[in-house]
Amino acid sequence: MSFGAVAGDYDRLRPSAWPDAVDWLLPDRPSLVVDLGAGTGLMSRALVGKAERVVAVEPDDRMRAVLAARSPGVEALAGRGESIPLPDACADAVIVSSAWHWMDPDVAIPEIARVLRDGGRFGVTWNGRDREAGWIRSDVWFPEAARDERDDADDRTRGHHEVTLPDERFFRNTETAVFRYSRVMPVADLIDWLTTHSRLITADPAVIEAGRARAAAAIAEQFPGATEVTVPMRARCWRADRVPR
Repeated sequence: MSFGAVAGDYDRLRPSAWPDAVDWLLPDRPSLVVDLGAGTGLMSRALVGKAERVVAVEPDDRMRAVLAARSPGVEALAGRGESIPLPDACADAVIVSSAWHWMDPDVAIPEIARVLRDGGRFGVTWNGRDREAGWIRSDVWFPEAARDERDDADDRTRGHHEVTLPDERFFRNTETAVFRYSRVMPVADLIDWLTTHSRLITADPAVIEAGRARAAAAIAEQFPGATEVTVPMRARCWRADRVPR
């Protein structure tokens, strides 16, 4: 729940959902799509126009307030992956964007299966910078976030970017995909973006300012005179279909 403290900056600085990834995640001609753990609505807004109805479910009141203010055409509801405020078999798709690792799969998987219609789509994506491009060194600039960096580097064993189905009765046709793209950002926005991660949101302000100074110096050395930089991005995606009841 730390993200609500920076909800406005989160919405301004975090990447929007990549269109190709959104299209890959969705089934054909959905009527109702649920954005689960919707945050400030970065995915929700990408779903508008692709479904007749978009419902965003978010537990943090501050994040949901930004979502409601900035996401016309989206219905914002209080809830979480383990308790979705929708009836059985109502949704054509449930999408989780950069939030699955905050949910309890033992509870969330059956709950998602409950609200999906037979054959409905469950999709998960993580959208962020491509860590294979090594010039962004959050672990050096912000040592307090170093564990996050190591976790991401070791995500194949940690499972941070994986979906585990504790009960395989509910879903079939599992597929994965990776989409790479780039994002041009002002240098100041890039540095601010790095501080919207939970470990830094909760850090001491003096620690954050020291990290900002290190980041600014390193980027100036890497890209002399640049006011904008091109950031390599990656959307990791997973999808499966609801088994008929």
